[in-house]
Amino acid sequence: MSKKHPGEMLLADQAFMALRDLLLRGEVRAGQLVSIAELVEKTGLPLAPVREAVKHAESTGLVRILPKRGVLVIEPTPDTIQSCFHLRCMLDQEGARILAARLGEAPMQALREEHAAVRDQASEGITPELQQWAMAVDWKLHLALSSALVNPLAARVYASNYDCITVLQQSRRLLPERIIPAMDEHLRIIDAVLAGHEEDAMRAVRAHLAGTLRWWGIGLYEEI
Repeated sequence: MSKKHPGEMLLADQAFMALRDLLLRGEVRAGQLVSIAELVEKTGLPLAPVREAVKHAESTGLVRILPKRGVLVIEPTPDTIQSCFHLRCMLDQEGARILAARLGEAPMQALREEHAAVRDQASEGITPELQQWAMAVDWKLHLALSSALVNPLAARVYASNYDCITVLQQSRRLLPERIIPAMDEHLRIIDAVLAGHEEDAMRAVRAHLAGTLRWWGIGLYEEI
């Protein structure tokens, strides 16, 4: 098997990042079927590296290659949504347990203050800017929980799943009524972590999963 020239590898990496950006920004949306030619046009990169990028994206779950049809972006089906959020929950639980065992850390108190600020502002009125802030703060907690694992393998899985969830979220409009419940669910996680209550922290993470799936109109496949 011939090795790829370093320049080809660099272009393939650039193409993957360009494709990833298109997906995360919602320019190519969840469930959309696109052709390689369209992706070449959108990324502005040559055919060969774009094909490599699509293969890479398929390996991370972002897309599926449909022979003679095109490239299908991850679809927001109930099974896919549940699988992605359940995976996040499993890793978040362990992160919450670890942080609670350490009686929390300085960033957790800062996160609590930011969550409380979002919640307080949301109670006074929701703006598009607040919705974007709420989403950013939401992910800050999830990334803090996953970072507590200090596990490179878990980090790679979490990063790929983050991309999949972000693409799936692009398929739905932001719902203002979800902000306050989501912040409350997060605050319960943070408070349990700061109090050093490992089981309560893990239970709060599972409750957040249930709340998130209800927002998607999906029930859990098992009691939590």
